[in-house]
Amino acid sequence: MNKRALLQTFLAVSALGLGLATAQAQTTTPIKFQLDWRFEGPGAFFTHPAAKGYFKASGLDVTVDAGNGSGGAVTRVSSGAYDMGFADLAALMEFHANNPDSPNKPVAVMMVYNNTPASVMALKKSGITKPADLTGMKLGAPVFDAGRRAFPIFAKANNVGAVNWTAMDPTLRETMLMRGDIDAITGFTFTSLLNLESRGAKAADIVILPYPDFGVKLYGNAIIASPKLIKENPAAVKAFLTAFTKGAKEVIASPAVAIESIKARDGIVNSELETRRLKLAIDTVVNTPDARAEGFGQVNAGRLSLMASQVSDAFATKTRVNPDAVWNGSLLPSSAELNILRK
Repeated sequence: MNKRALLQTFLAVSALGLGLATAQAQTTTPIKFQLDWRFEGPGAFFTHPAAKGYFKASGLDVTVDAGNGSGGAVTRVSSGAYDMGFADLAALMEFHANNPDSPNKPVAVMMVYNNTPASVMALKKSGITKPADLTGMKLGAPVFDAGRRAFPIFAKANNVGAVNWTAMDPTLRETMLMRGDIDAITGFTFTSLLNLESRGAKAADIVILPYPDFGVKLYGNAIIASPKLIKENPAAVKAFLTAFTKGAKEVIASPAVAIESIKARDGIVNSELETRRLKLAIDTVVNTPDARAEGFGQVNAGRLSLMASQVSDAFATKTRVNPDAVWNGSLLPSSAELNILRK
């Protein structure tokens, strides 16, 4: 082969390689994902599959950012600043019902916290041992706290009378309980329990009244997506959920390993503490009897409808929540792929 032929062959191969690289770049879909909170234990459900390259292998370029609450995650996906996110289903329902004319209302596409993590917590010295004891007590929580927002549902289910609320910054909630400024708090169990212990409380001295254990079967956090993304690129949403599920199986099996991906995002986190937080989340809201009965990632239509009605009443929304409008399970992975929970 002469030099000219060799050059032509080289150019042809180079062009082919460039074309393949361009095609691969064109098929990589960027996804901006908003967490509900800081980089703590439960966030490993998203940082782990990202670190393992599962999203990338599915043709996605996923960016996972820390958040500052479920409400913020919902509004940021609605605004188009983020494509997908992680948010409390009640917060999503409230947004739908209070913004009926919004053109880009996010939709829940996969349930992760099959039960709400919300609970009422008190110190034993308060004398509180059951929900009825809360009547007339001083409760504290940030105004946007999921447990506080849903407390009317908890109160109705347990015949709790009027209580007095004190609002505070999230960082002061457990401190004020320890100081005796308030009698009880609402919050996510896996967050407030560990925060109380870090402030000197012993586990044996803490009373926990989990909402799911006292007749409040609300769903917790779900993966949400913008309707624009669902309409224009449903394959990307499905690829995300499939990669996420693969990673979630590993997170459930080896929480301590998964926490390494959180540590990589925030070097000052306490790995031992966050591993414990992650295990608490798995045991109380992810790998639960309800989740195993309904199937990971899925919802029960009757339970979803009841929650929609309860949220409409408790949150005094402008319009009634339409359960069919907030949930779209058509892009979930197969039943075999979703079979990741263990007894």
